[in-house]
Amino acid sequence: MSRAPLQATENLPNRAGAAGGKPDDKSNPYGSSYPKGTSTNRWTLADFDIGRPLGKGKFGNVYLAREKKSKYIVALKVLFKSQLQKAQVEHQLRREIEIQSHLRHPNILRLFGYFYDETRIYLILEFAPRGEMYKSLQKQPKQRFDEPRSAKYIRQMADALKYCHSKKVIHRDIKPENLLLDMKGELKIADFGWSVHAPSSRRATMCGTLDYLPPEMIEGNTHDDKVDLWSLGVLTYEFLVGKPPFEAENNNETYRRITRVDLKFPAHVSEGARDIITQLLRKEPNQRISLDKCLEHPWILEHNAPAKKT
Repeated sequence: MSRAPLQATENLPNRAGAAGGKPDDKSNPYGSSYPKGTSTNRWTLADFDIGRPLGKGKFGNVYLAREKKSKYIVALKVLFKSQLQKAQVEHQLRREIEIQSHLRHPNILRLFGYFYDETRIYLILEFAPRGEMYKSLQKQPKQRFDEPRSAKYIRQMADALKYCHSKKVIHRDIKPENLLLDMKGELKIADFGWSVHAPSSRRATMCGTLDYLPPEMIEGNTHDDKVDLWSLGVLTYEFLVGKPPFEAENNNETYRRITRVDLKFPAHVSEGARDIITQLLRKEPNQRISLDKCLEHPWILEHNAPAKKT
C-alpha cells in the first residue's frame, strides 16, 4: 500500500462538485471517504495506532502515531481542554492551528489537521525523527554547534521566516526548544503558539521567551516582523556559543543587557559570524539586516555551498 502523506481536504477543490460528477477514485487508493478533514468527514482517534510518547508539554503530550489506512507516520499532539481553559489560551491554540495549517515550507513542520473529543484536542503533525534542536545542542561536546552546521541552520531559518513574513505571519518565539530536526537533519520550525497573522503589522503584546525578547518588546513599544530578525541573531549566537548573548543572574539584568545591546563574543566566534549577529542585533528595528541580505551574507554563503548544476 502506498504511504502517501495525509492531506486535509479543507483547501482542496471539490473535484466532484467542480465537474458535476463523482470523485476520481482511481487516483485515490483509499476510497471516496479519504483523505479526511472536512466538516462532514472528521478524523477520530480510531483512525490511528498510537505509539510511544515523543515528549511532554505544558498542556498535554505528543505521541508517535500511524494512520491506519495509509500507514503514514505522524506525531499526534494531545492537548487537554481543561488545562487550555485554565490557562486561558484557547484563542492562542485556535490561532496556532489556523496559521500552521496554511504554511507550506520545507523548514516548517506541517500541521495536517486536527480533531477533538469531550476532553481533548488532537493535532496531527509531521513527525521529525531526530527530535528537538535544543537536545541536539546540549549533546554537543561543548554544548554548541560548529560554524558550518550553525550557518546551515540559520540559512534554513532565514528562508522559512522570509516565507512566513511574505504570508504576513510573525513567529515571535524563535528559540532552540521550538525547532525540530527531520530524518535528514534539516531544521523544522515547530511551535507557532505565539505567532500572529498581522496584516496591520504593528503589535504591542509582550510575548516570547525572555532571553530572546527584542528591546522594543521589553520597552513596551509596538513591534512588527523585525522582532524575528532580532531572535534570529540571538539564535545564531546561542548555536555558536551554547548560551544566549544577554543571559544574566536575574531577569532585570537580562532586560538591562538587552536594551543596551550589551553584546560580547568569546574568542572562538569568527569575524563573519560576529558580523551577521551584530547586524541582526541592532536596537533600532529598521537597522536590522533583512532576511534577503542575511541569505546573501558571506558567512552564510561560505558554509552553504550552492547546489551543483548537472
